[in-house]
Amino acid sequence: MHALATVVELINTSPSTGGDEGLADLAELQAFVESREISGIDRLTARDLGQVRMVREAFHRVFTASDQPAAAVRILNALLAETRITPRLTEHDGHPLHVHYFAADATLAEHVAADCGVALAHLLVEGEAERLRTCSAPDCDRVFVDESRNRSRVYCDSRTCGNRMHVAAYRARRRA
Repeated sequence: MHALATVVELINTSPSTGGDEGLADLAELQAFVESREISGIDRLTARDLGQVRMVREAFHRVFTASDQPAAAVRILNALLAETRITPRLTEHDGHPLHVHYFAADATLAEHVAADCGVALAHLLVEGEAERLRTCSAPDCDRVFVDESRNRSRVYCDSRTCGNRMHVAAYRARRRA
């Protein structure tokens, strides 16, 4: 779940989701690394920023592929084929035992592509591609993973987009 939340947050930093560039510079990339508790990253460079943006756009195409799940599988396979995947068990920074999929000397982009790519791969293998969603609010293109039991979530955030849309519907009914 942590890796899925990380990929969603990464994609939603993209201007293609309707907002401003959320990874405009190295400081914003560092803030992302820290907020998502991405381990093993010592120093970031402009190359890291460019590579992470490319991985982000590949992940975005997975979520927005019109031919789900076939297109998502092709995109994800292409991304994973370029990533050195070296699974290993680890405990660090107070987290319980878990699996890292990236090579020990991986770049940030490889790290994110491996861990988040494998998480998305598991979701697709389980037949859950329909859980990869784009917000239904007309002015929002953010992505999310629908974790609801009955797969009924339609907004990226019920407190912002969901509430705004419900209030608009209420007002429209009151005017009618």
